[in-house]
Amino acid sequence: MQMPFSQQRLFKGAENNTFLAPRGVFIKNKMLFVADTGQNRVFIWKKLPTSVFQAPDVVLGQAAQTDTGRNANGEVSASTLQYPSAIWSDGQRLIVADAWNHRVLIWNELPMKNGQSADVVLGQPNFESNQPNVKGINTPPTAQSLYWCYGVCSDGKSLWIADTGNRRVLYFNEIPTQSFAPADKVIGQRSFTERDYDPQNAAWAYSVKVSQSGQLAITDTQSYRVLLWDSWQEAFCKPANTIIGQSDFSQNGQNQFGFFPKANTLNWCYDTCFYKNGIFVADTGNSRVLWFENLPKENNATADRLIGQKGFETGSENLETILTTENTLYWAFSISVENNLLAIADTGNHRIMLMDLL
Repeated sequence: MQMPFSQQRLFKGAENNTFLAPRGVFIKNKMLFVADTGQNRVFIWKKLPTSVFQAPDVVLGQAAQTDTGRNANGEVSASTLQYPSAIWSDGQRLIVADAWNHRVLIWNELPMKNGQSADVVLGQPNFESNQPNVKGINTPPTAQSLYWCYGVCSDGKSLWIADTGNRRVLYFNEIPTQSFAPADKVIGQRSFTERDYDPQNAAWAYSVKVSQSGQLAITDTQSYRVLLWDSWQEAFCKPANTIIGQSDFSQNGQNQFGFFPKANTLNWCYDTCFYKNGIFVADTGNSRVLWFENLPKENNATADRLIGQKGFETGSENLETILTTENTLYWAFSISVENNLLAIADTGNHRIMLMDLL
């Protein structure tokens, strides 16, 4: 049942400046990116850390590596962050979901200094604005606005944003180079100005991922499920081909209304990650990561292996103990894989788990 690995190690950031509830992790070209969400900053390590504690090379969102305030304890700007979440990079550019500022920030070149300003902002008309849907909570969305955007993903050409509060995913045909650019298409709504709930679409699209083969996964946290499309192009015009975590579109039970989890249930799931022919699912509320060796072709498929629990029928934090161990998880929020290296944001334990998969 357990996911096989050759080596596992834990990482907690700088020894005198450790993580607080990191909700985003990304690996690219052996560089490590971490959204230290609880302290409103993003860290960059140009080389993968080799010990439990290691100071970062760059911090974003703050002027100094030890600062932690929302929007740097001031007004929102091109250099501040408030509750950063998902991260994407191709090793040259960097994209960050600045969730509570209702915007996505883009650095056209990889930042090299602390507190470096972003080059492009999406979701807001300028770097000094941060209202949901530009004008406030009761404002309808547009092709240019965002509301609690938690997820970002790219294939190096196009950009997908999980616009969570607007119950949709925005698609940009090319990664924007101009601020306040409008999206080209929308997934989950009939138009850019709607945000109604439909059980065939994500109620709370927290994460969006695209595989190298073109499959699309949207993690629908509020409905305890993952929606899978065989091709991302189909997501604009048809419901998902497959559902992980539920038997059909009408079902939305937490662990399918069971008291204990099973190999086919989910509880507050927040992320996925394609790997080889399969997919990892961050089953956050069950404090585990599920592994499906092959992408499911039928609804309600059972996982093949898991990380963080001894078996599929337990879902307590840190393996039903009050103590953290190197093999346990406490609300795993984010997953990233490069080659055979798996990184998990073990949010409740305030650390990153790194595993060399077999």
